[in-house]
Amino acid sequence: MPVTQSVTADAVVVDLEGTTSAAGFILGDLYDYARPRLEAVLGRDDATVREARAQAIAETGLDAGASDAEVAEALRRLMDADVKSTPLKTLQGIIWAEGFAAGEITSHFFDEVPPRLREWHERGVRLAVYSSGSVASQRPWFAHAPQGDLSPLIEAWFDTVNAGPKKHPASYERIAAALGTDPARTLFLTDHPEEVSAAHAAGWRVLALDRAGEPWAGADFAAAGAPAVASFAEIEVSR
Repeated sequence: MPVTQSVTADAVVVDLEGTTSAAGFILGDLYDYARPRLEAVLGRDDATVREARAQAIAETGLDAGASDAEVAEALRRLMDADVKSTPLKTLQGIIWAEGFAAGEITSHFFDEVPPRLREWHERGVRLAVYSSGSVASQRPWFAHAPQGDLSPLIEAWFDTVNAGPKKHPASYERIAAALGTDPARTLFLTDHPEEVSAAHAAGWRVLALDRAGEPWAGADFAAAGAPAVASFAEIEVSR
């Protein structure tokens, strides 16, 4: 029988890919939706797009005069390698948000996740998201869950732009400061060993999601500093 992990915390911060949601869905369906739409988005006269475009050119080593098609192709190569690129995540977020709004795509959550999030929220536990995916993509991801709109449960949204890289302890320090929570009473749920180590180094409570079939299944999470569970059903959180 699985051993339930009971944690006392004021806030729970969740990762998405491999933690609340299947990585294959994001790397498959959503990436496939974004790929053919990158060039059109890059051509928009929009401040956020212009900044992301400039960042993408600098990050990929393209010439400053690169065409939208060339930038889009460089970004697709980053997607193929699953590089956690901030400008790519920004542009994907724009594309996905519009796809969600148009009803052309939906998000994915493991079945036990929404009930647990609702339960913790009802207990007064604050909930936040920290993902390499942009905040612009996180909000519609939760709003268009097959299990219903989950976005009202989430108090704060963090990504690599407003918090910093997920493998750096300083990013978790920023999040705790933004939430106004004691790191020792802030729980992070993730499936990535290096994120476990970074959050642990920042003084957070951490539980690792070791889900069968996900990219980091079977990793040595104990060595990274956290016990592992197979699902949210094995986690009890109270204040």
